[in-house]
Amino acid sequence: MTPVPASTVVAYRDDGPLSRAMGLLVAGQLPPLPPVLAGMFVTGVLLLIGVAGADGLAVFAPTVTLLLAGPGSSHAHDGRLDWLVPPILRLIEYAFLAACGFANGVHPVLISLLLGALAFRHYDLVYRLRQRVYPPQWLATAGLGWDGRMMIVSLFALAGWLTGGYVLLALYLWALFGWESLTCWLAAPRIGTETAEAGTQD
Repeated sequence: MTPVPASTVVAYRDDGPLSRAMGLLVAGQLPPLPPVLAGMFVTGVLLLIGVAGADGLAVFAPTVTLLLAGPGSSHAHDGRLDWLVPPILRLIEYAFLAACGFANGVHPVLISLLLGALAFRHYDLVYRLRQRVYPPQWLATAGLGWDGRMMIVSLFALAGWLTGGYVLLALYLWALFGWESLTCWLAAPRIGTETAEAGTQD
């Protein structure tokens, strides 16, 4: 199979190993937007039902989203509206983590810490891509992707250990994304400084 050319829209998706593996199955032949819209609708319904008190239904949201949105990860995302896919995935992930946490009594501070780690990751990702500094592939794998993070939280919920799971996941993601971002930007060449020094020497 011919690999799909890299694009910034695909990178903005922040796919994990599970989503990328499902994308390989369809070899980029599935348009990404319609399945993501369907995943957003079904996930929203499951979250509303789960928060309303129907036990266990909300934890199936990650599986539904992965099955619907995962296969589109290998597409080039070159359609006119395909740029909508990453923000929709962000909305699904953030809404699931917040709804799942509040519905199960997780302290708001812990929910904010976890969402803050994801917001930092996605801000850093956007800024890198604007500077044409593409993040390493291992970071997306180690960061679990939107799919892996939602699945892990779902497993924590099923195990009845959601508060501890939020603590562990937040600490892990902050350490991973913070350390990698810091080392990356410290190692990046300071183009403006080098140019100014060269002009002074001349």
